Amino acid sequence: MLIRKPYPGQILPSEITAEAVYLQRREFLEQARNVLLASWAGGLWAAPKLLAKDIDTKMFPELPGVKPHANYQSPELKKVLTRFEDIASYNNFYEFGLDKEDPKERAKNFKTRPWTIKVHGQVEKPADYLLEDFMKPHTLEDRIYRFRCVEAWSMVVPWVGFPLRAVLERAKPTSKAKFVLFKTLLDPKQMPMQKTDALPWPYQEGLRLDEAMHDLSFLVVGMYGRVLPNQNGAPLRLVVPWKYGFKSIPSKL
Repeated sequence: MLIRKPYPGQILPSEITAEAVYLQRREFLEQARNVLLASWAGGLWAAPKLLAKDIDTKMFPELPGVKPHANYQSPELKKVLTRFEDIASYNNFYEFGLDKEDPKERAKNFKTRPWTIKVHGQVEKPADYLLEDFMKPHTLEDRIYRFRCVEAWSMVVPWVGFPLRAVLERAKPTSKAKFVLFKTLLDPKQMPMQKTDALPWPYQEGLRLDEAMHDLSFLVVGMYGRVLPNQNGAPLRLVVPWKYGFKSIPSKL
């Protein structure tokens, strides 16, 4: 009699999905999605212990040519938007510390001018830009995105910036380009945590080229119509709304 022994990794009959379940998989996935959203709702909307003391919006001037959104103060939007004071007080910016309040305190004197952005690699038009020249061709937009963290908190932030796609189209990626690599500043004198081995420095993140070219990928220079606070990634940061916050690298070069 032939006896078959399961080999490593073999799928056992008991693990095979029943035909009826397979045929109704779309309904099953929809139900699972609803359960997942319901289970996460409490975590996403749970208010973290915000530390908004000593934050004054007058400290952050309005961006030239950008009028704060007229609806910022509307009762409907106020129910949704996270307050400027809270966004500027609860930050993950590990170059300035691992606690949420560290960046607000330690980034006060961070120098964001002059600032140079390097666009190099598999592009037809590599260049180094001063921030002002880098921004000049682009019209600043006001976009409201949910900013999500793997720590199960989120904020709804009205960012000001311009599409990453426009920058890439200006640089003209070659046919060899597959990914976009982002690097933040390496300056241990200004960023105290870079003197430690808490993370590999400088901080780097990446996107596939198609993700970087997505209309929602956004380069940010402000929020609430005002200059971006240092602790929020000034002077230039990436925001990718469909990914968690660690992809939205701050203080980009």
